[in-house]
Amino acid sequence: MNKTIKAMVSGKVQGVWFRASTKKEAQKLTLHGYAKNLSNGNVEVMATGKQKDVEALVVFLSQGPESAVVEDLQWQWVDEKMFAQFYIF
Repeated sequence: MNKTIKAMVSGKVQGVWFRASTKKEAQKLTLHGYAKNLSNGNVEVMATGKQKDVEALVVFLSQGPESAVVEDLQWQWVDEKMFAQFYIF
């Protein structure tokens, strides 16, 4: 059974390849979902897949790519969502 998270990442997470790096990591973990820049400077991530793979993505989100500075990560399990692949918005 797949699991889905919705995460909110704040800090220096826009303009530092955060969404592209998240997509690459998600694809490596065979997760589907999206990463989206928000107007307040945060990045929203929704990801669906095997629980261990989703949890591995949470670890990645807590650090982000090398040029990012993650100040806060809030996430929660949500009802499963269906996505055909991993998108960037």
